[in-house]
Amino acid sequence: MQPDPGLIFWTALIFIIIWGVLGRAAFKPIQTALKKRDSDIQHALDEAKRAREEIGKMQSQNDLLLKEAQEQRTAILKEAKEMREATLKRAEEDAKAKVQAMLAEAKTDIEHMSLELKTSIKNELGNMALDIAEKLVRKELKSNTQNVELAQKLVEEIKFN
Repeated sequence: MQPDPGLIFWTALIFIIIWGVLGRAAFKPIQTALKKRDSDIQHALDEAKRAREEIGKMQSQNDLLLKEAQEQRTAILKEAKEMREATLKRAEEDAKAKVQAMLAEAKTDIEHMSLELKTSIKNELGNMALDIAEKLVRKELKSNTQNVELAQKLVEEIKFN
């Protein structure tokens, strides 16, 4: 079997026409779609890379913020501890001052009581001396010298500072 030259011609011509039509109608849009898809994929990869870089930056910023927050927390705790110690010291000093004031007041009260007691004792001694003198006058003695000696003896026994 031999191929007919007319058939080869028409087959080649139809093939070239179909190839041309398909090239314009199908291959160009397919090629354009593939190029667009390739550029979309490249764009998506670039966006993912940029997003990773931003996430890395945000992570480092987050780490810095976390570190700064920890430093602030430490500073706040230190300041609170210092304030507590200052408050305790101030309270201790106030308590000591109150105790000193109470002691001074107690000393003053004791001194006043002591002075009142001494005054009371002296008044009692004076009253006793008057009682002794009254008893001496009433008592009859042999002589005046005995009276004086007895009065001096009684006064010496009663003498109290």
